[in-house]
Amino acid sequence: QVELVESGGGLVQAGGSLRLSCAASGSIFSIVAMGWYRQAPGKQRDVIAVITSGGKPTYRDSVKGRFTISRDNAKNTMYLQMNSLQPEDTAVYYCNRAYEPWGYWGQGTQVTVSS
Repeated sequence: QVELVESGGGLVQAGGSLRLSCAASGSIFSIVAMGWYRQAPGKQRDVIAVITSGGKPTYRDSVKGRFTISRDNAKNTMYLQMNSLQPEDTAVYYCNRAYEPWGYWGQGTQVTVSS
């Protein structure tokens, strides 16, 4: 079973930046596509960025041009650089396998953007 630990969230003003990290245990990390998901209050959890095992990224339109997903397979770690943050980005952010998330989720990391 892969353990996922998200970190790096916090409170930031609109226009600010944060860098999230996702540390994963297990050797499977390096061979699967991974994704960043977020869940705002009262809303469902949605994927916002995906990166293949080889490093090719794709983004939801709402974050395209502002967020950058990356990974370091040697460190079993994935990142999400978030720039130009807006209040609508406020959510709990999670990482998991892309397309077919594992049934277990980490605790997530809270991102709050004030206007």
